[in-house]
Amino acid sequence: MGKIRLEPINDDNFYAVTKLKLAKEQKHFVASNSYSIIHAYLAMINGQKAYPFAILLDEKPIGFIMIGYDILAEKVKDNPKCNWFICDNYILWRLMIDKKYQGKGYAKEAMKLALDFVRTFPCGKAKYCWLSYEIENDVARNLYKSFGFKEVPDAYKEGGEMPAILEL
Repeated sequence: MGKIRLEPINDDNFYAVTKLKLAKEQKHFVASNSYSIIHAYLAMINGQKAYPFAILLDEKPIGFIMIGYDILAEKVKDNPKCNWFICDNYILWRLMIDKKYQGKGYAKEAMKLALDFVRTFPCGKAKYCWLSYEIENDVARNLYKSFGFKEVPDAYKEGGEMPAILEL
């Protein structure tokens, strides 16, 4: 296995990251990288914190991961069920590995690097890192569980995504 590292999205990797693809049966699990990068930009110009990264194998982009801070807080501030883990906490907002590179442990390496980044607390201390995934995505569930993420079923809404939290 080559060396995995995270690199902020920039002029050198943007195009390659937007061309990465999921398998057809996975497309509904995660937004496209183009959409996600635009979403990060919109968050940033609205004063939120977003960190979109290319996942590189040696120097080749093979995936995308995005971290945020306090994302969605404005939308849930009046919902006490969700507020406790969304507000003032980090979110692992997106994660994808190109279909040609799946099943080789690269997502696990990228998760480790992303959590190392979160634990530097670039936006200040937080109690949790949270994420959500499609309920039928067992690969994601097992990956996140292996890092200690715990599902929050009381915040799950039928037809939505399952939230999970990791105490930092």
